[in-house]
Amino acid sequence: MTLTAQRKRPPSPSASARSDKKPFRVQLKQDRQMLLMMVPGILFLLLFFYLPILGNVIAFQDYQPFLGIKDSEWAGWQNFVDLFSNPDFLHALWNTLYLAAWQLVFLFPVPLVLALIVDSLMSMRIRRIFQSIAYLPHFLSWVLVIALFQQMLGGAGFINNTLRQFGLDAIPFMTNPDTFPVLVVAQMIWKDAGWAMIIFLAALASIDVSLYEAAAADGAGRWRRMWHITLPGLRPVIILLLILRIGDILSVGFEQFILQRDAVGAGAAEVLDTFTYYTGVVGGGWSSGAAAGLAKGVVSLVLIWAANALAHKFGEDGIFARKVR
Repeated sequence: MTLTAQRKRPPSPSASARSDKKPFRVQLKQDRQMLLMMVPGILFLLLFFYLPILGNVIAFQDYQPFLGIKDSEWAGWQNFVDLFSNPDFLHALWNTLYLAAWQLVFLFPVPLVLALIVDSLMSMRIRRIFQSIAYLPHFLSWVLVIALFQQMLGGAGFINNTLRQFGLDAIPFMTNPDTFPVLVVAQMIWKDAGWAMIIFLAALASIDVSLYEAAAADGAGRWRRMWHITLPGLRPVIILLLILRIGDILSVGFEQFILQRDAVGAGAAEVLDTFTYYTGVVGGGWSSGAAAGLAKGVVSLVLIWAANALAHKFGEDGIFARKVR
């Protein structure tokens, strides 16, 4: 009887999983179209992101282009010592952190607010029109964006010409170093807030509608439903995007700042990316520029790790999975 029971016992889940697992060649053949679609992206990452990482070795050399990496003298950590004793680099670092703080505080919440506004619109037609208008500027280049701002806010722009017609003095919106952080954040909100809104809209669509219906049946108003259902449902996405933003906090935008550097001066618009460009490419200090870029990458990696560890403390997965004990 025991033998009969053992024969009739259903196979374990692990055994059935092993039996259903297809050979690697079969999986490769089935997914060949998807794998072929991934090839251009993988080649792009290898050629323009991972392969150039090897060039960071010049940060530890007294690199001379006519000698090449192989024959240039080894300098050790001297480039980093010189870099952190350079007042121009420290000024660029402070400017980067200052402008990044402005972006994090004033730019990050805007897509969330826009998503909540769009989600509350009852008419699907109005929602589509609003979404299209909001994320269309994302596809414009920074050259065009700044040109549009110049036409509106520049010395000969629409607003200042209107002020002159009423006998008022023109306002230097585009050339005032003191208000440059406000200008930068306004440009980024206009350009990218609508595109980031799409991520929050997708997260809102995944929230169970029955939760809102149950809360409304219990007498919860719109604000209470948003506080107790919507925001908790968006918390994983908010934390994930916040981690990515913190990791990218030192990259405040090269094109945006280099295009406006002459208008407001290097004192207001000099950031790590522009410092690396003018020191390494324009000034010929290849090793110093590489050292600045490498230091920026290491700090960004530490910030991502710290933000991800903080997300784990709040019970979220973050971008790196937690260890299963």
